[in-house]
Amino acid sequence: MRRIHVGNALSAFGLGFTVPYLYVYVAQVRGLGAMTAGLVLAVFAVAALIVLPFAGRAIVRRGPLPVLLAALVTAALGALSLGLAGNATAVLAAAAGLGAGQAVMQPALATMIVDCSSTETRSRAFATQFFLQNLGLGVGGLIGGHLVDTSRVSSFTLLFAIEAAMFLLLAVVMATVRLPHAPRVGDAPQSAGGSWKSLLGNRAMVQLCVLGFVLFFACYGQFESGLSAYGVEAAGISTSALGTALAANTAMIVVAQFAVLKFVERQKRSRVIAAVGLLWAVAWVVAGYAGLGHGSREMATAAFVSTYALFGLGEAMLSPTIAPLVADLAPAGLAGQYNSAFALVKQLALAVGPAVGGPMGASLHAPYIVTFLLFSLGITYLALRLGRQLTAVQDQPWLARKRVVARGGAVPEPVAAEA
Repeated sequence: MRRIHVGNALSAFGLGFTVPYLYVYVAQVRGLGAMTAGLVLAVFAVAALIVLPFAGRAIVRRGPLPVLLAALVTAALGALSLGLAGNATAVLAAAAGLGAGQAVMQPALATMIVDCSSTETRSRAFATQFFLQNLGLGVGGLIGGHLVDTSRVSSFTLLFAIEAAMFLLLAVVMATVRLPHAPRVGDAPQSAGGSWKSLLGNRAMVQLCVLGFVLFFACYGQFESGLSAYGVEAAGISTSALGTALAANTAMIVVAQFAVLKFVERQKRSRVIAAVGLLWAVAWVVAGYAGLGHGSREMATAAFVSTYALFGLGEAMLSPTIAPLVADLAPAGLAGQYNSAFALVKQLALAVGPAVGGPMGASLHAPYIVTFLLFSLGITYLALRLGRQLTAVQDQPWLARKRVVARGGAVPEPVAAEA
């Protein structure tokens, strides 16, 4: 588990070097224009949507480690090629490789965490993963910002080379991992279509996927698109204040993660997610004040930074809740399939969110706030509805640690998919 967490931190550190500067690199440094830069970001999403359905099946049959190593090599080649690419075709091809590799890493690493943890320790394991990811992204972005120089292509080539080196270093670290024996279904005569059919027959998992789509659409899909556009256009936030808001989000996660964990571990997961919906509704109200409250520039900036901090607090509550729940809903041996399915839902939300929120945040200020305020309240409703589909231990794993059993006198098994 320690090696896996180190690997998570390394990959996030490498991504932090390049992600904030990707648009500037393609559009300005390489001189390929805003349209090509936009296409690069779209290619990341499309590549993820293409490979994730196959990644889940590969993880189930081959195990997460071989799939992760293949993804890391692919991502490293994509990152290095992106740093050397000089024309639009080469940039788009490199972005496809980097996007596909990054997308497959997520469910592979999540499945490795599942294999190395129990129901009782899983929440803390995923909270640690999320903490290290944000810390790595923040530190990587900070160092990358001091290395980059828009007047020198070589400085960006160095950034992408460092990112590729981080992926390869992670591959070396992961190659030393010896996972505990976990169930595999490689010899089962089950087709990929049958596997997806059985997953779709799991009502709790389907409801969790719907909830996950709304979560990522209404929060993560707005951070760098609709919400930032709203802040600049409606609230008059400066670019430096926008950077401060993003830093406040990361700082809140890093500071609050383990303090929040102690509380979250003892609560019902469905109620924690419902509380996040209410918290984010408050965040949207604060954002509404920042852009529509006609206060001073200083008050608007403070409110906008507070919005991002409130979102960060909600994220800290979700990290030990959502990912472990996906794992606990998966039948034995199918954690990789379920993790990939949820990652696919996340990518869909992150692709649709900016497309819808960006134009609204830039021009339809009041409707934008009202729309996503309602989405946040929808999270609360969907979470409470999901809670009725979960067993006692799935909803509150703390019961297993206290050795409190369900009504039938035994700890329930994870919900199996219905045919």
